[in-house]
Amino acid sequence: MAGELEASFDAFATAAAPRLRRLARTWCRDAHRADDLVQEALERLWSAWPRVRADGNPAAYARTTLVRVLVSDARRPWRRLEVVQDLLPDRSPPGPPVSEGEDGRVLEAVRSLPPRQRAVVLLRYAEDQSVAQVAEALGCSEGTVKSQASRALGTLRARLGATRPTSSEEAVL
Repeated sequence: MAGELEASFDAFATAAAPRLRRLARTWCRDAHRADDLVQEALERLWSAWPRVRADGNPAAYARTTLVRVLVSDARRPWRRLEVVQDLLPDRSPPGPPVSEGEDGRVLEAVRSLPPRQRAVVLLRYAEDQSVAQVAEALGCSEGTVKSQASRALGTLRARLGATRPTSSEEAVL
């Protein structure tokens, strides 16, 4: 029984790790730190694996656990003392390079959002979760998710110079 439990967790972790890493890297902008945070989330998931596996939706539990680890890590005081720089003078930045142009601008704008708004944007739009799923993952109300998403999108529009579509453009969409 223990071998079956371990094998099922290994299979799940192997399949889920790339998506979790992508979410964590987008959140924290550091590939090594993202891998550490994914590892911490998987450790927490392992301790609850029998219950999670029985519930039938381990991917949602893993994503929720990762978001909570990310938010918790961002609140640690020693992180605030650290000076984050985009580039080191003698090395290239960790992780995949940010593309030039519009995609790079959007990614940098999302990364500059406050942690709660960034979490809402990433879960709601990058991970294509519903408002209810995001609220459950973040442990807040659906109204909070909607207001944080609205504020974040307003900030992104302002930073990227986007304008709101006119009523005729909305009708086409």
